[in-house]
Parts: sequence; C-alpha cells; structure tokens
Amino acid sequence: MKQVLRDLWETRTDSPFPGLTTHAYLWTPANILFYSPATDAQFNELTELGGVNDQYLSHRDEAGPMLARIAERFGSTLHAPAADLADIGKHAHVDVPLKGRYVDYNGVEIIPTPGHSPGSVSYLVSGADGRYLFTGDTLFRNPDGHWWAGYIEGFHQPGDADTIAESLRTLAEVSPDFVISSAFQGNSAVHRVEPDLWRGHIAHAIAGLPTSARR
Repeated sequence: MKQVLRDLWETRTDSPFPGLTTHAYLWTPANILFYSPATDAQFNELTELGGVNDQYLSHRDEAGPMLARIAERFGSTLHAPAADLADIGKHAHVDVPLKGRYVDYNGVEIIPTPGHSPGSVSYLVSGADGRYLFTGDTLFRNPDGHWWAGYIEGFHQPGDADTIAESLRTLAEVSPDFVISSAFQGNSAVHRVEPDLWRGHIAHAIAGLPTSARR
C-alpha cells in the first residue's frame, strides 16, 4: 500500500485487461475502500491499516471475484450504483444500492454521473488534504495533462455521449482539490486540481466528445 495523501492509501497497480491500469483507494478516517483491487495480494496490508468497513464501486466494470473476497475477509458493506446491479450482483451481494444524489451516513456525497455505464457514480469526501473527488471512469487525465471523458466511440452508444456530457456538467459545479479516477493513463490516477482551472478541465473533456454532446 502506498500513501498518496495524509489519509488516503493506494493499492498496487493492477492491469485487469490489456492496456487498462487501475488502483483501489483506502480512505482511512472511515476505512472506506473506493473501487476494487484485482487480487487479494494486499489484504494483509489493508488489515494493518484497520481493514475495510465499507466498499464503494463507481460502476459495473469494477465488479469481479474480489468483491465477495473483500466482504468475507473484512465483513465490509458494499455500496454500488443501483442501475448497474444486474452486472455487479453476479459477483457479490450489494448491501446499499445507490440511487440519487445525497450525502450518506459515512459523509460520502453520492453524485450520479451516468454515461460510461448506466449507473456510473462519482464520490466526494472531505479529507485531510481537501476535497477528494472519485470519478471512476467518468473522467480521467492522460499523461499529457489533458482531461478526457470515459466515452469510447464504437463501444458506447451515441446517446451515451450526451449522457456523460451532462454528468461532466454536474461535476463542473463541484470544487475538488484532488481528482482520483479508477482506470488511468500515466504514472498516477491522483491529481491535484487548481480551483480556477477546474471548469476548463471539464470543458476540455466535453470538447473531446462527439459534436452532438458539446451543446
């Protein structure tokens, strides 16, 4: 486990599919695990950090055999988007299906950001180093420092571009200090954001979508 912020720990880099790299993140004030590791290789290290009380998935692509293993090992509660339950539920029981925008009992703000998947959700928490926004695959930064939406032409439906554009406009109203994606390119998925540049980053991501979504 690597400490990336005063209260945030990052699992090792996993490559669940060729060309795709991911991390999961343990937020230690509440021992919440965002996203999911691909293996159990660091379960002992997670235990040393206090274990996992709750796990939050941002979308269906993070689901896999580890969900049941994490719940069994740590007795954790699984939170996941209701609209992605058909896929996530194949791997583990979802204790808290997420629907709508609200702040939950752990102090996690649930922000629906569909488009990459029907149920994609972003999470906002107030951490020791500021406000952390976990965007899943809805928004990520490439190695050149440019921000992109998690939309793949030919893989997603055309209407998904409009949906993810609206989700990005929702995120433009949030003021994060750090943005932490699930899948990433480059050396890190954790990026500090200057407040006066945030809306510009969102605008760049929207500009990279098909024309119909840029309205």
